[in-house]
This record gives sequence, structure tokens and C-alpha cells, in this order.
Amino acid sequence: VQLQASGGGLVQAGASLTLSCVASGRSFSIGAMGWFRQTPGKERDIVAAVRWSSAVAYYTDSVKGRFTISKDIAKNTVYLQMNNLKPEDTAVYSCAAQSHLGPIAAVTSYDSWGQGTLVTVSS
Repeated sequence: VQLQASGGGLVQAGASLTLSCVASGRSFSIGAMGWFRQTPGKERDIVAAVRWSSAVAYYTDSVKGRFTISKDIAKNTVYLQMNNLKPEDTAVYSCAAQSHLGPIAAVTSYDSWGQGTLVTVSS
């Protein structure tokens, strides 16, 4: 599966952004897709994830109530709507896909990764 992410940018605190990630290739084998973020010197952390064939979703605590993950199966696309952005949300955001039904919140269960898109939130 090949993944192409887009939608990052520079915004002020309180603003909104929507990230998109389009999957191509063996998209029929997707078990879940997720969004992850990483800042310099830190490990990549999960932000949100969603099962491809059900409504099961996961959010890390710091984004609950502000971010929403959604999918358009017909377009092989997953979105991350980010509202009320905070400076601490600044990071490189990457999308990833599982080719199997692994733990939805485990970084190591994702085996296809897209390039990152930078989100910068100014205070």
C-alpha cells in the first residue's frame, strides 16, 4: 500500500486543519489506518486510528474532543480533522496503514507509511 498525505501548514492556536491521506495499491487489504506525529528527539506517537471495515476508532487522550478521524472507503482516503489546535500539536504528522488486523493503537502494527506533513501551531 502506498500512502500520500497532505494538508499540513502553519496556523495560529485555536485554528483548524484537515489532513488527508490517500491509499493506493493493495488498499483492499487494509485493516486500519492511523495518524501519527513526531517531534524532534521524540518517538513517533499515535494520534488517532480507525478500522477500515468498522466504526472502531482510537484517539490519544490529548486530542479527544478536538480531533476527528474519518474515512472514505470509496476514495481510499482517511482524514484527520483537527480543531482548536494548540502549540503542543506542532509536529510532523504521518499516516500509516495496517495490512492485517493488528492492535489499532500500536505503532508497530502498521506496516505501510506515508511521508510526513508538517503542522505548525503558533501561539
